[in-house]
Amino acid sequence: MKKLKGLGGAGLISVWLSGFLLIALSFYGTLLLSPSLNNPSFHQESSTAPRITIFTALHSSSSSFISQAIRSWLALSSQVTVVIFTQHNNYSSSFTDTFGSRLLLDSTIDFTFLGTPFLHSMLARTEAYVSDVSVLIDPHTLLLPDFISSLNHAHELDRDWLLVSSSVNIPRFPFHWDETGRSWRYQDNGKRVRFGELQKMISQLNSSGGNMIMAWNNNVDSPLHCGVLPPFLYQRGTHNQWIVNEAMSCKRRFVFDASSTVSSVLLDNVTEPKTRNWEYIGNSHLGKLYGSLSKSYALPKLLKCNKRYVFVTASDGLNVGFRRREKISACVSRSKSRSLKLDPVKKDQALPPLKFPYDLESLLPLVADKNRTVVLSVAGFSYKDMLMSWVCRARRLAVPNFLVCALDDETYQFAILQGLPVFFDPYAPKNISFNDCHFGSKCFQRVTKVKSRTVLKILKMGYNVLLSDVDVYWFRNPLPLLHSFGPSVLVAQSDEYNTTVPINRPRRLNSGFYFARSDGPTIAAMEKVVKHAATSGLSEQPSFYDTLCGEGGVHRLGDDRCVEPETNLTVHFLNRDLFPNGAYGDLWMKEDVRAECEKKHCYVLHNNWISGRLKKLERQMMKGLWDYDASMRMCV
Repeated sequence: MKKLKGLGGAGLISVWLSGFLLIALSFYGTLLLSPSLNNPSFHQESSTAPRITIFTALHSSSSSFISQAIRSWLALSSQVTVVIFTQHNNYSSSFTDTFGSRLLLDSTIDFTFLGTPFLHSMLARTEAYVSDVSVLIDPHTLLLPDFISSLNHAHELDRDWLLVSSSVNIPRFPFHWDETGRSWRYQDNGKRVRFGELQKMISQLNSSGGNMIMAWNNNVDSPLHCGVLPPFLYQRGTHNQWIVNEAMSCKRRFVFDASSTVSSVLLDNVTEPKTRNWEYIGNSHLGKLYGSLSKSYALPKLLKCNKRYVFVTASDGLNVGFRRREKISACVSRSKSRSLKLDPVKKDQALPPLKFPYDLESLLPLVADKNRTVVLSVAGFSYKDMLMSWVCRARRLAVPNFLVCALDDETYQFAILQGLPVFFDPYAPKNISFNDCHFGSKCFQRVTKVKSRTVLKILKMGYNVLLSDVDVYWFRNPLPLLHSFGPSVLVAQSDEYNTTVPINRPRRLNSGFYFARSDGPTIAAMEKVVKHAATSGLSEQPSFYDTLCGEGGVHRLGDDRCVEPETNLTVHFLNRDLFPNGAYGDLWMKEDVRAECEKKHCYVLHNNWISGRLKKLERQMMKGLWDYDASMRMCV
């Protein structure tokens, strides 16, 4: 301080100026070194930047271009997290190795047997992730930094909102991210391309209304739309326009078109096989049956005029985003704006019929496991919800090799829209009673004979069959155990409930759960069962026992087996602690059925020995052994 005092006024001023220059030079150096400020490909973030979660889904048609798209998303902001819905985590693990903790894989949604994800299941799952903004996007779409700017503006609105934007189609994107992940470069010469050049190129291309981007602020009290979302297949048409129409009709959110302020590119060289046309037709049928696609809405548009964002209506060009409704027609006329094409669907518009391109013969190689085994279930429309609970349980246990035989056209159409591998039995009995097709009824007798006939057909095609009625609840996958019994053995559940008598007593073979191998003795024995059932006035169940174990059980061997003498097929009755029927041990009477069955290490529990469809449904639901939400049409 003494030396400073000796400098006088001029000296002090010189010292302060030198300090100021040093600070200025330091700040300038920071600008030069900071990629987020010097590079237009990076968005400058603030402490109030919203947390953004981008959702997409992978399926069988996904391409290698996805990695490029994910890079573009994660480069937008450090506040961006990507969630990929995928059926095969192992297949997609390379993504997490490449992109780290900001990319998550989620396999808990519903898929069709061909691997197509369900949109309603995806949107329901998005609610499990905590973020300020959710984004749903096609996995083949590249995003540029102005997407974040548009989201930030929407995030500042004082109401709930839904942003939609169309992408431009391009067969080949001639750029790539450099190794630093900070800029785009030309594929051929490696030269850096500026953000302005990309924007200019995109603005000259045609937009694709079918693959729009959707983004919305997360508010549990304000859903995207009113009502229930049908089981649309993701990226199979119709559902984007359906959601926009329903959101507009619901009037809970401000819905606007940001196509003019969001630069995005959709790689348009991903082709679907012709066998997938039914998926688009199915979505069209759902869109026509539910919702308001017949209405036409004009969305407000988000534009950027004089470096600030404004909302304009399509009709009069008035600013609807500011408190002052000033005319901005001049700005609008100068703006080269893109917009979504939302064409209404006429109520009387004819749609092509929904035809499934698969029959039993073509489905078998698609669904069978490596052991050439399928799990077969047979159902009519009165049991469609129980069928879906059974399917959901199979999915939960990672048992994908199931197959559904539909007894009527209603079940067939329902199963197609639910993405199930289904075939229709043209010889199934007609006029199946909705509520009176329970055990012992004439309807039940006719329906059960379909099962043995279908099993025999599949066995002759060279596939093993586990026949499981839809009222059999699975706790564990029983296939590894059932395979262990070896060839020439038919393994079946016992219907005996008395704990003090043999489980192979007369007519105690339950034909609602059995495993049959595709070998000579089994096929020959099943032919005898089908022939016997065709001439019987009873259901197929007595035919199984009388044919394989002999009338009165004359071919019984020990307490748990029978041997059919002509074919030398062994029938093994399953341990009831592991495979209990509905009357064994009063399990259904227990307060916690699941706990009791897990204590016994049950594989399955049959919901039989109860009369009436409604009573059966009620018992299974009340005991917590139900895996399907019928109101939402998705697994729970």
